[in-house]
Amino acid sequence: MPQRSFTTPLIGRDDELARLAGLLERARNGSGQAVLVAGDAGVGKTRLLDEVAARAAEGGATVVVGHCVDLGDVGLPYLPFTEILGVLAGEERFAGILGAHPAVERLLGAASDSSRDADARLRLFEGVAALFAELAAAAPLVLILEDLHWADQSSRDLLRFLLSRGVLPRRLAVLASYRADDLHRRHPLRALLAELVRLPGAERLEVRPLADAEVARLVRVLEERPLSEATVRDIVERAEGNAFYTEELVAAADSDGMPTGLADLLLIRVEQLSQTAQQVLRTAAVAGRRVGHDLLRDAVALPEEELEAALREAVGRQLLVAGDGDTYAFRHALAREAVYGDLLPGQRARLHGTYARLLAARGGGAETAAERAHHYRESHDLPEALAASVEAAGHARRVGAPAEELRHLEAALDLWPAVPCEARPSGEGLDPVTLTLRASAAAAYSGDAHRAVSLTRAALAGAGQDADPELAARVRYTLAGNLMTVDNLAAAFAYSSEALAMIPAEPPSRTWVWAAATHVMAARQVGDDATALRVARQALEAAERIGATAARADLLISLARLEGGGRRTQEGRERLREARELARSAGDTPVEMRALFSLAVGCFESGELRECLPWLTEGLDRARRSGLLSSPYALEMRYLRLLVLYTLGQWDECLRVAGAEEPAPGYTVGPVLYVALARGEPDVVTRARALLGEPFDWMGRLVGGIVLTDAAAVRGDPEEAVARARDAVAALTDESGRAPDVSVRLAALALAAVADRAAAEGRGDRGADRWSAVAGELVRLARTTAARQGPEGQAWLARAEAEWTRAVSGPDPAAWERAVAAFAYGDVYEAARVRLRYAQALAAHGRRTEAEEQARAARETAVALGAAPLLERSEALLRRPAQRSVSPLTAREQDVLRLLALGRSNRQIGEELFITGKTASVHVSNILAKLGAASRTEAVAIAYREGLITPEPTARG
Repeated sequence: MPQRSFTTPLIGRDDELARLAGLLERARNGSGQAVLVAGDAGVGKTRLLDEVAARAAEGGATVVVGHCVDLGDVGLPYLPFTEILGVLAGEERFAGILGAHPAVERLLGAASDSSRDADARLRLFEGVAALFAELAAAAPLVLILEDLHWADQSSRDLLRFLLSRGVLPRRLAVLASYRADDLHRRHPLRALLAELVRLPGAERLEVRPLADAEVARLVRVLEERPLSEATVRDIVERAEGNAFYTEELVAAADSDGMPTGLADLLLIRVEQLSQTAQQVLRTAAVAGRRVGHDLLRDAVALPEEELEAALREAVGRQLLVAGDGDTYAFRHALAREAVYGDLLPGQRARLHGTYARLLAARGGGAETAAERAHHYRESHDLPEALAASVEAAGHARRVGAPAEELRHLEAALDLWPAVPCEARPSGEGLDPVTLTLRASAAAAYSGDAHRAVSLTRAALAGAGQDADPELAARVRYTLAGNLMTVDNLAAAFAYSSEALAMIPAEPPSRTWVWAAATHVMAARQVGDDATALRVARQALEAAERIGATAARADLLISLARLEGGGRRTQEGRERLREARELARSAGDTPVEMRALFSLAVGCFESGELRECLPWLTEGLDRARRSGLLSSPYALEMRYLRLLVLYTLGQWDECLRVAGAEEPAPGYTVGPVLYVALARGEPDVVTRARALLGEPFDWMGRLVGGIVLTDAAAVRGDPEEAVARARDAVAALTDESGRAPDVSVRLAALALAAVADRAAAEGRGDRGADRWSAVAGELVRLARTTAARQGPEGQAWLARAEAEWTRAVSGPDPAAWERAVAAFAYGDVYEAARVRLRYAQALAAHGRRTEAEEQARAARETAVALGAAPLLERSEALLRRPAQRSVSPLTAREQDVLRLLALGRSNRQIGEELFITGKTASVHVSNILAKLGAASRTEAVAIAYREGLITPEPTARG
């Protein structure tokens, strides 16, 4: 049973204790509970949880604590859970339950398959969940996770899995603390917290700073001797409600002068210890926040009696606390950081070296490799640091932690040239080129595509001219694959061609088959479908001959796009299902995810939007379980899931899902920007422009181009809309000159602004002729790129055709009726937008009743979606009176309208009519109200259509 680690009473936390006591009672009665305990460093989170843990244990609960540790760039996968399982394994009463769940042995150092196996990671997660459920069935179980802000990515994934299963196991309570003040905007924990607090049975508890009265009470409890009111007031003022800071200020109250900084304050208590106790404390600080008694004893090299006396002194001064498993921990991380920072560089290096050698001598296994790598590196023992980093990378790979694997491999590659040849680790795959290839794969799996390219280029440079042909081919087809993820397609095709040429096709080998599979994708990307189809068929036959199951699955996915009607057809999808099963049987999760993504896209391209979601759910579930949620196909699926929700009109769900995901490249939340634009949010243009930066991101440019083009069209700026559409098409056009499929959408959006301006300027003058020419250019682009597309592309083409007709000859109700029907495949918002255009065309032809019916339907959708700009335009049309035979405008308003049609600003109108700009603005507002227009451009268009003004005569020279 955990003992209370603090001797001071808990002050000012009655509300928090009551809330946590209620949570534990609900857990005891059978309802699983989770609480995320937030607060600034030193505010009292650990003290609160310590009290709760002791009370729970006294009530018969099993309480186990796991700590996350800040070790800089060292990743320790699943560290808090490994600690929890270690504590459980150390108690005989849990031996039978642990033995019934062998999957969790991976976290206790058992050997496991090194492949990237989604099922192995799933078995691990499910094994941990089942273990906790069985323990909770025997007695209420309280899991405490401290310092979640330092948690590694794999621990965050496992925590998400445990809490996201719908219902927590009965009689299980999970209490996780984190420093709220450490969570900067891009901190990886932020997205997880946003997801978890929405789950049933999970809540957030903020540990607030103490009130001044509570701080004063704490001061008087901490200090038995009387303190002057002035001293108490000074401590209260300086502590700012922070309990830990209060204790340190009280401890320093009788020193000569109060320290100005927190580190100085913390060190005062250390300097009050004996020299031996200070030595022990400094040695412990190098180990981290927690250290085992035996390891500390060996590191400090003191007789047992002296060590125990020093520890008793440090514990008595509340600097260290005794923990489970014969361990000691700093009572607060801030104290450990201050002691560690006070060490001289030589002291620090020497003690790190001592810990590294002790850990190596103990043979702690793979789970300590990261710690050894950290200590060896800090002690400047580079050969040992290199070996430990390679070992730690292997361990991270085995437990499905690609981000941690990448950090260890990059550390190893940094160390490699500094280590003499004879001191480097040896064995298969232990060379710089292979390690760099491994690092590039880890970078790709963790979502850093450009880093993956950079690492593979480094492998290519390192391979040289004399490299083994198989290895040289592997480097090149890996580089080709990575280049495709960043849309450098011509270079990808060149490298895949080189790879295929380096090794013979007969007899077939796995390297040749994978080189061929990569070449097929690269050839298709550059538009060489004939080469792609020929090589795919040849490679598929070779893969079947040699039993290369995963490569066979990959080739089937490519062939599903190349043969027949592609992945939109039932035949293509059946081939994709076969590929999914083959990839799963081979344990190749990335290929399986490619198959699932292709199945989802096939449904989307067919207009079967709801059928997409099960494939996307399955694909993202596989990615999450495999630690590949940031890999290329997972990112594509994350974007597509949001796009489907946006298209179906499930905007609030789209925003909820986006907010719950781990941080990812900006384009993945592109549909969130589409929602923001449609709802009229003010910062959407700034957010979209941020996607256009460097390095080049194809999907980022696509999303940014759509948003910026549409934003310009909405505010009636055809010049900007056309420029943005042209820029996006140019940036996204491949090396063969083939414009992207999204061009039809960009063209239609720009055409909307062009048609508005053409209507405003009237037909037959030079301005209108210019816009007619631009409209022709855009509609030709739309026709060219829509020809190869499904329902979505055909719908955008129908809108483009209707906008083009409006620009060159006036609104055509029949064209808009076709556009409305085309968008009925499922795009809720665009269907409403074209319905409003249809209403405007009907009104222009005097069909008022039909126009109002369509406008009301558009308004109904706008209300449901919260699309304020669409709602405003719909209501403006409904407010507009029937076509007039007599102008409702005054003579002065007619003058203002004439100048408005010429594009004059309010200031310019005032100057020409000898009135103030403010008066001109009032006239413009009156004109908009009388004509039922939502904008200046729409007012001019209405005026031309209803004959209130006529085009200005054009001078002919």
